[in-house]
Amino acid sequence: MLKVGDKAPDFTLKNQDGKDVTLSDYLGNKVVVYFYPKDNTPGCTTQACGFRDANDDLKDKGVIVLGISKDSIASHRKFYENNRLNFDILSDENMDAIKAYGLWNEKSVFGKLGMGVSRSTFVIDADGVIEKVFEKASTKSNAEDVLEYLNS
Repeated sequence: MLKVGDKAPDFTLKNQDGKDVTLSDYLGNKVVVYFYPKDNTPGCTTQACGFRDANDDLKDKGVIVLGISKDSIASHRKFYENNRLNFDILSDENMDAIKAYGLWNEKSVFGKLGMGVSRSTFVIDADGVIEKVFEKASTKSNAEDVLEYLNS
């Protein structure tokens, strides 16, 4: 997994509307990139809604939020609409960004070992460098934790 001080790997992924979103287009802004396992699951929905509810405060700080999972654009569209999300969620079906950030790992789900996306959040500074990592981010408090960090 990447760490503080690492250059954030650039990516171009399609958002919920099928439009390309490129991380490096946001140079000059702080960006929060959060990786999550799956659309429409309880934890991932809680996490996304937390960022939805905090997005005005984040925007006031000039921060852009991007969510990433390996789900399809169609899945993202439904997830986006059903939860009235107000930030882009990006489809990484080939797992290029997920792997570049070191988040395709063995994990235990309900006692069963398998490969999956590790839920993690990265705060990337205006120069494209990782300034904070929330490894094993909390589904309930991830957005609040990010805001608290940004306010400190």
